[in-house]
Amino acid sequence: MGLLAVEAISAGYHGQPVLRNVSLDVPEGATIGIIGPNGHGKTTLLNCISGLVPLMAGDITFDSRSLAGLPANRVVECGVVHVPQGDRIFPDMSVRDNLVMGAYLPKAYKKLAENLSKVFDIFPKLRERQSQIASTLSGGERRMLGIGRGLMAESRILLIDEPSLGLAPIAADLIYDVLRRLKAEGRTILLVEENMSRIMDFADDIYLLDHGEIVWSGKPDELQRRTEVLETYLGA
Repeated sequence: MGLLAVEAISAGYHGQPVLRNVSLDVPEGATIGIIGPNGHGKTTLLNCISGLVPLMAGDITFDSRSLAGLPANRVVECGVVHVPQGDRIFPDMSVRDNLVMGAYLPKAYKKLAENLSKVFDIFPKLRERQSQIASTLSGGERRMLGIGRGLMAESRILLIDEPSLGLAPIAADLIYDVLRRLKAEGRTILLVEENMSRIMDFADDIYLLDHGEIVWSGKPDELQRRTEVLETYLGA
């Protein structure tokens, strides 16, 4: 069992299941990718792990501790940090204050200056813009800020939802350069990505989610050889 284990979970909204019997394993230090069509449960899966959507069945364990039923703030205290899809920043606050908000836990606040320096090293643009109001940033800079805020929380695993969504190719390239750096540092990452080409040379293992179920899992190079899987589920 890995650092994070999702074990036969079902979950949804208003009594209607979106995920059905989903299981996956994230070893410590690994980068795991989740791909699949839009609207088929990828974001719901991350929301379940981070405590935003309750489980109907199954269990989620992190470092052998069950996360089932824990509120989102308790999940963060365990070391699970979720960087959500889109620009979920505090738009009327400065860049620096947004980053400080990521260090609200006592263990993270003790390392505030150190982690702020690390984030500014990873994202020099944020250092330049630290006094700027977040809503005035470009799309790529807002995505940097969201990831940077996640890094401030002293996480043991990062859940990152669609980091390239809506970005120009050059901005998406910059984001993935940073993600590769985090991977090289040995960070554990669970990444949702609709753009398959972005993840094929990045993830250690891939899970394909379709209609709320895991329909395939394996290595990226194996998926590239499975043309019937690509054509059936991804239209590739």
